[in-house]
Amino acid sequence: MTTISWIGLGRMGGPMSANLVKAGHDVRGFDLIKQAMVEARSHGVTTCDSIEDVLDGAQVVFTMLPKGEHSRAVYLGDRGVLALAPKNALLIDSSTIDVETAVELHKAAAGAGFDFVDAPVSGGISGAAAGTLTFMVGGETDTVEKAKEFIDPMAGRIVHTGEAGTGQAAKIVNNMMLFISLEACAEGSVLADRLGLDPQVFWDIASVSSGNSWALQTWYPVPGIVDSAAANNNFKATFSAALAAKDAGLALAAGEQTGVDLPAARLAAQRFEQLITEGYENLDCSLIAKYAAPDGKIKGWNPEQA
Repeated sequence: MTTISWIGLGRMGGPMSANLVKAGHDVRGFDLIKQAMVEARSHGVTTCDSIEDVLDGAQVVFTMLPKGEHSRAVYLGDRGVLALAPKNALLIDSSTIDVETAVELHKAAAGAGFDFVDAPVSGGISGAAAGTLTFMVGGETDTVEKAKEFIDPMAGRIVHTGEAGTGQAAKIVNNMMLFISLEACAEGSVLADRLGLDPQVFWDIASVSSGNSWALQTWYPVPGIVDSAAANNNFKATFSAALAAKDAGLALAAGEQTGVDLPAARLAAQRFEQLITEGYENLDCSLIAKYAAPDGKIKGWNPEQA
């Protein structure tokens, strides 16, 4: 049994840490949100009142945080991971952040004597709960091999992407492609409806044809078609518009840095920003489907109950 510290027990971190408990590890968790701590305790995680307490005796430290600024604060702060964790602890950051910050954390961790990998994930909340996430892991080969033992209970697949920061690079590009696919599902679902197609019939066709995608299989924005879709619950977030906008912004920033033109990604990012402007930042990103409808009305969406 390994003592694992987990910082960030939200929609992804909560179920991921629970799977480490199921694997027989002693998991200690911390989050600024009290309800997240309550949920984690219900799944066997021992919660702590501070970062200092959660890092005490840690052999492995996982972090799952919203943005690069949070990862920098948690790792690099005066009372952060690099200052307080035992020097033999293995550090694994599964946040989705910018490549520049990931590389900075690698360098800082190495300078402080720690093994560190950037290991963002794909697969969403359902994959986190099922333990079928894809982990994209950047770092030294020996460190990645050590990390795999602890990642495995949460993973369907673990891919060593290369050197420091490449895990984040892979995640940014993957999410960009997801958002473009989601925009296609949004437009397609509304057009199919306006053309009089039964939504189940159309989904059955698209799901086995050239229109298929992960977004169609998992986030299709029509109620009663896909069990995991937010459209079944008035677009209560499974992946919020705010987080989608953040991740799309990472892709656009990477495009600017590399000179790559990303017009489809810009459109998806604009859709997410529209939701935020309307006050829907905490609702699901698949609500962008409403922008394809001339009247803004789509099945499954009742703004009066949002």
